[in-house]
Amino acid sequence: MLAAGLASSIVLALCADVMAADAPGEPPRVHARRQTQPSASAEFNSAAIVRNAARPGDSLIVGTAALGGLEVYDLSGKRLGSTPAGEVASVDVAHDIAIGNRKATVLAGIDTTDNSLRLCSFSGTKLTEVGARPLPLGFAGEGVCLFQSPLDGALNAFIVGDGGEVDQQILFATAQGKLDARQVRRISLPSTLKQCVADASGHVYASEEAVGIWRFNADPEADTGATVVDAPRLGQISEETGGLALYEGGAGSRWLIASDTSAGRLHLYDRDNDDAYLGTFTVGASGADEAIGEPGPLFASAGALGRDFPHGALLVTDEDGANYKAVAMHDVAAALKLPLVAATTTAPAKRVAAVTATVETVPAGSYGDAADDPAIWANPTDPARSLVIATDKKAGLYLYDMQGKVVQFLPDGKMNNVDLREDFALGGDKVVLVTASNRTDKSIAIYRLDTVARRLVNVADGVQPTGLGDPYGLCMYRSKVSGDTYVFINGDDTRKRQWRLVDAGNGKVRAQHVRDMTFDSQTEGCVADDETGALYVNEEDVALWRMSAEADGGNDKTAVDRVDANPAVKDDLEGIGMYDLGGGRGYLVVSSQGNDTYAVYRREGKQEYLGSFAVVADPERGIDGISETDGLEVSSRNLGPGFEHGAMIAQDGRNVMPVENQNYKYVPWAAIAAALGLEVRKD
Repeated sequence: MLAAGLASSIVLALCADVMAADAPGEPPRVHARRQTQPSASAEFNSAAIVRNAARPGDSLIVGTAALGGLEVYDLSGKRLGSTPAGEVASVDVAHDIAIGNRKATVLAGIDTTDNSLRLCSFSGTKLTEVGARPLPLGFAGEGVCLFQSPLDGALNAFIVGDGGEVDQQILFATAQGKLDARQVRRISLPSTLKQCVADASGHVYASEEAVGIWRFNADPEADTGATVVDAPRLGQISEETGGLALYEGGAGSRWLIASDTSAGRLHLYDRDNDDAYLGTFTVGASGADEAIGEPGPLFASAGALGRDFPHGALLVTDEDGANYKAVAMHDVAAALKLPLVAATTTAPAKRVAAVTATVETVPAGSYGDAADDPAIWANPTDPARSLVIATDKKAGLYLYDMQGKVVQFLPDGKMNNVDLREDFALGGDKVVLVTASNRTDKSIAIYRLDTVARRLVNVADGVQPTGLGDPYGLCMYRSKVSGDTYVFINGDDTRKRQWRLVDAGNGKVRAQHVRDMTFDSQTEGCVADDETGALYVNEEDVALWRMSAEADGGNDKTAVDRVDANPAVKDDLEGIGMYDLGGGRGYLVVSSQGNDTYAVYRREGKQEYLGSFAVVADPERGIDGISETDGLEVSSRNLGPGFEHGAMIAQDGRNVMPVENQNYKYVPWAAIAAALGLEVRKD
């Protein structure tokens, strides 16, 4: 708890002149309007502003005081008290975080006594530890920054370290009303990192002391996207960089501020213009002739903080003055002759519906881009013993159970896509027929699923060539007109080919080519509707098409949706599956790979777009979200406990929490239906 106590004197004063008369060629100097008292321990490192939205003038400053723990100041610089917190090196703050049934202001700090992450909540001027357990880092932490995902509101902590670590942890509330954490991923750089900051648009910036400023994607389900913002000898930084801050003004005033430590300067960058350099300034204390010699860690707040800080403030750690200087942001804008747009208070954009997976498979055995496409067999007599057939496009086929465990692996070649149909007549029996596109020998791989032994058995009548240079997209179809079973495969050109699958008379299956279709560009994902005779094909950069699945169906096609017509979908359009409600009703689900979401369309009628959802992390279960999905399958059949109304099973292109080879995630359809107001099949 925070100990009560007031300082006996105030060392801050309002400055009338905010810019000193600098020497020609020198950057303008901005004088701090306030500065905190020195810490009780005479040591300090990092500070943050805890904003009081109802009474901005009553906002607080929380600063580190080494072994003195955390100290709290008001905006005039008075030290209001301190709380033990080990030896904290860095702090950051996030507001309105859900912990149980309440919203809290969360303060994260790095305790260097045991290199752990400490979490506190704020109530008034009181700090209370809310960490569910000790949260060791396993490395020497230097800085921490908090990021709230715009997708689902999940709170993430980035910790940067002395050894170049960028460690991302997702924070989540426990049933006991505490905060726990789980590592999501780690990015490694070669040398010491000093501070990081994360913005609402999904970027995290980190200062590598002797190298420069990096920008990464904060979303672990996205590419890392490492980009150098500035570096010595290449930009504005003279030798070493340290502190970073983000100013979240309105459009045109969203800035990155960085300390050029060895030169005693601060640089400003335009985040609305790919972090373009805007200008340089120095900071001085009130009435001081000299600028801060080595500005340390920074923190910025854009909201109004009373009369002195109508557009927010920048906190600068003054390693010589042993305190924190508070600079008015309107003074910075005036010094650099930049327009200052007030921070907007508009409501945040509507979030995409978010669901979580409840099961994930054992990772594929191959490294890199390996897992690709699943198919689902629903066991009609014992749904819990249903199976998932899935591809490793570098090695073969997996058979998984409904708990994600491997039942069988067949190293039969580079299998890309897979599908199945039940009740195929083979040798007088009705079998579950499975086909896959084999890129090793450019063939159609054909198997019988032995549902008793739970094994795939090769029943291809020798190699069944596709005639395609690189076959990968595949789906199957059972015609109500003829009763025949077909397989469609496309390759790396613009053709999609169709074969009839027939009993070869020797317990084997042969493929007979019946039709070619053409598209203007690359296709892959497809699904056939056995009830209506429609074939749906994703032309990756163009559209979701509907055409006839019959062998004599020709090449005519109708667009269900186009990439350039629906801002909710972003190419590539990849996997596609169908949820069958019966009677020709249901839904089509399409992987919108470019924004890691899944678009849902009505199966019947005008097939209108009904909405999109994303699959996000469940840190309590330890299952990450799904991203960069190639293949997916949807079933409305009972698949056992937790999947009584079916499921979507999708390939996860980035398997994190922790980082492992790609795998497949199982999402209950009931959760998707609840998120988007859809129906579930109940029979």
